[in-house]
Amino acid sequence: MKTLKTKIGAMEMSVGTMVTIVLLMVVLVLGIFLVQKIFRSGTNAVDSIDAEVQSQIQKLFAEEGRELAVYPTSRRISLKQGESDKGFAFSIRNTGRNASTFEYKTEATDVRDCLNIDKEEATRWALGGTGGIQNLAPGATLEARLVTFIIPDNAPLCTLEYTLEVKRDGQVTSAPNIFVTIK
Repeated sequence: MKTLKTKIGAMEMSVGTMVTIVLLMVVLVLGIFLVQKIFRSGTNAVDSIDAEVQSQIQKLFAEEGRELAVYPTSRRISLKQGESDKGFAFSIRNTGRNASTFEYKTEATDVRDCLNIDKEEATRWALGGTGGIQNLAPGATLEARLVTFIIPDNAPLCTLEYTLEVKRDGQVTSAPNIFVTIK
């Protein structure tokens, strides 16, 4: 009699184990599916934002006939302490008659409003703001560049002024100000 009860108990335990394994596999598959879907939608959102920025910059060039286009056009950016995914985009168009070499540099120019922050430290917060391109053909446009800011968690609440300096063949042609407010 005892052996029959132990066999029935063992069988119930193995059926319970099988059901648990099947349920765990279903949850695992659903989890993988959801994570994949989240990453796919995130990638699509980034591609959409990039396409929109490119479109807006091309629109600015078409409307204004400028050598430099900056987006957002207000050149004002609000960031929170610890935030690192916002910034501005810009593009350069060669309005000259010959191929030219362009250089660009983003640096902090006014940090008076920010206690204990110097220009060098504030300049390090700007990523992607330095570079150049050789022999940009007349009428050609540089693909939009994105400058993002990495604001530390302990950054003071203030407004910083940055300058985007653009040089054509070594001569400064444009130097608009960009204002970054840390809230």
